Order: sequence, then structure tokens, then C-alpha cells
Amino acid sequence: MDKAEFHALYQRYSGDVFRFSLYLSGQRAEAEDLTAETFMRAWTAADGIRTETVKAYLLSIASNLVREGLRKRSRPAQVSGEPIDPLPGPLAEASGRLELRAVLRALQFLPPTDRAALLMKAQEGLSHEEIARALRLSVSAVRVKIHRARLRLDAIRLRDTLPS
Repeated sequence: MDKAEFHALYQRYSGDVFRFSLYLSGQRAEAEDLTAETFMRAWTAADGIRTETVKAYLLSIASNLVREGLRKRSRPAQVSGEPIDPLPGPLAEASGRLELRAVLRALQFLPPTDRAALLMKAQEGLSHEEIARALRLSVSAVRVKIHRARLRLDAIRLRDTLPS
């Protein structure tokens, strides 16, 4: 892949990789580092990128980088900074930001692979087959992980909204 092709690839997918990394890591600075590292690894990959699964390929690199970082830290990341959330009016903006913060916090309690599978499906719109290839799982395992992640996310959010 030449520099022009890589630049076009970066322009097309860097926003997706950043957003995915932000939701996985919960930290803006870490998401920026993960995005840069993802594209660096894609650029230096010996086997190249399969063009029919470019997005899934890049997201799997980011997911693997997050998992490597979690192994090193062995504790859940905390959400920091302002999430990217363009909403129309002040009331909708305030409500939306509170909801987004709650979801980002709740996401941090999911296992990394479950979180990645859920985000690849819900946020990035990848098929179960693409997610399975990206995470090196069976399609049925991906379906189960997504289903369980949604249930756990709902349970966490419900628990956080109940009065103490």
C-alpha cells in the first residue's frame, strides 16, 4: 500500500477507530494513542489489509491494543473528559450527556471482548460474521457475547438509577 492509499484509508476510518477506542477505553487521550497505534500497526502489517474487511480489521487491532493495556493495568478504566456528543438544544444536550456518561461508565464494567463485540455491532454496524473474524470467535459466540453484554449493561444502568 502506498502513502496516498494509506492516507485515504486514514481519512476514511480514523474517526471510526477513535470513537470505538474512546468507548472501549473511556479516556480521550488513550483513545487518541490507540488510534495512532492502530494505524501504525496497519501500516507496518506484513500481510496487508484485506479491503473487504478494512473497518473490522482496524477495529480488531484497536480492540487487541485495549486488551493488552488492560492486562498491564488489570483494573477498569475510568471515564474522563467530555464525550463527543452533538445534541440539538440545551435540555436535550444536558440529558444526552448525562445518559452518554452513564453508558460510558457502565461499558467499563463489561469484559473487554464483550464490550468490543457490542460496540462493533451497535456503534459500528458490523455484521456478526465480521465481528467473529475480527475477534477470532465463532459467529454463535459473538451473538452470545453481544446478548449478554446488552443484558449486563442494562442491569448496571438499572442498578445505578435505583435509589440507594
